[in-house]
Amino acid sequence: MIHQHVHYNPRMELDAALHRLAEDRAASIDVAEVALRLAADEYSGLDVEGYLSELDGMAHEARRYLSGNLSARLTGLCRYLFHEMGFHGNTREYYDPRNSYLNEVLDRRTGIPITLSVVAMAIGSRAGLEVVGVGLPGHFVVKAVSGGEEVLFDPFHGGRRLTADECGQLVELATGRRFRAGASALEATPAGLIVQRMLNNLKAIYVGAEDYPRAVRILERLRQIAPDDAGLRRDLGTALIQAGQPGRAIDHLAAFLAETPEGAQAEVRQLLDRARAQVARWN
Repeated sequence: MIHQHVHYNPRMELDAALHRLAEDRAASIDVAEVALRLAADEYSGLDVEGYLSELDGMAHEARRYLSGNLSARLTGLCRYLFHEMGFHGNTREYYDPRNSYLNEVLDRRTGIPITLSVVAMAIGSRAGLEVVGVGLPGHFVVKAVSGGEEVLFDPFHGGRRLTADECGQLVELATGRRFRAGASALEATPAGLIVQRMLNNLKAIYVGAEDYPRAVRILERLRQIAPDDAGLRRDLGTALIQAGQPGRAIDHLAAFLAETPEGAQAEVRQLLDRARAQVARWN
């Protein structure tokens, strides 16, 4: 059987894919595959092809539920994902890093808004229903699109359909700030920004847990997508010092100081001095 999604490359090269997303945030790249290849950093020997086959298999099953107009097809997709397959939001252990790794989300049928949205996008698109991500502040949702019609829904809350006002309420709940979800806020989020947001979640988890070796790994991946972000160099240099690698931290901290205005520098200058002193002691 010939699949229409020609951009799914069975042997995607992760570094090349991240470089492409750095050059073009909206590049036509399968976000689910990028997410699985990133998960292989954490789970060595991960059978990425096996999980991609699982997504294809689920999409094949989901197709039976997708008939009629957009609303009916969306009802079918949500019935398949959230009732038949049991995908659900992990409210009890929201900050468990497994919620951010797509292989774990597929195995455990639970995740956070962005990873469950990636599942809905992957299975919907493979089954013939276009589903795109919508990155609201503090909460990630998706929308099904057909012709000029689109319907917003929330994979974290069982596929609940959303109005623009309800999107605003979700953001207020998540961030504590008033938010009006206008047309621009509800536009499709490009692939590069979705991947970046997934990595930012892991960065926050690992830094919060003081797991600096993992934070370093995530920051290095983030720098591949956003190589010009000076803040990432600062954060990577800081994490490298915490991970006991001051020698590798020096270049990143020095580059940050060279690129940023004086006001933001005092703390970083101290870190750089500390890193150089540690390296000098070893030599």
